[in-house]
Amino acid sequence: MIPTREELKEALAAKHGQSLQDKLGKATVAICGLGGLGSNIAISLARTGIGKLILIDFDKVEITNLNRQQYKMSQLGENKADALAINIREINPYVELEVHTVLITEVNAEELLSDADIICEAFDNAENKAMLTNIVLEKFPDKYLVAASGMASTDSPNTIKTRRLSSHFYLCGDAINDVAKVESLVAPRVMICAAHQAHTVIRIISGEYDV
Repeated sequence: MIPTREELKEALAAKHGQSLQDKLGKATVAICGLGGLGSNIAISLARTGIGKLILIDFDKVEITNLNRQQYKMSQLGENKADALAINIREINPYVELEVHTVLITEVNAEELLSDADIICEAFDNAENKAMLTNIVLEKFPDKYLVAASGMASTDSPNTIKTRRLSSHFYLCGDAINDVAKVESLVAPRVMICAAHQAHTVIRIISGEYDV
């Protein structure tokens, strides 16, 4: 039996506290890239009762994604944004979802991200990471950016940390083991980095800005 919206709100408030739950329920978070980082960030935030998620990815689910991304074998070949939306609705049907199956670029980024309070960069390509970071810092100086660098390899999970680079810019990862340099991408380490990003989002929403 699926609980009502109010029943879920009460259950989440019992775990998070009413004040934080109210803030989470009013927040809008954009997730740019729905792979190993982005799909795990989205699932974590959906479980907290976040108000709205903007899901952005142009790609499709492939078999090589299944070792670390929040998709199912039955979803192979589907658009990642659409498939993740289905999975999120199974977990929390009351999260508002805005789904975009597009490649985010310098041309469309402003329109796609304008409604977000916080933006998560979850790409595995250095050029796309730099593009999005530059756009957010230049066009949206009042929005918070939570980015990632270094989640590949089987190195110690304790090397993954969150750093506050400026008042509105946070970077999660080890800043060393990037996907382009290291072939190994294992679920636990990727998920740890994604958890850092999701938790940083929650801390920002709660008004806790230090790391």
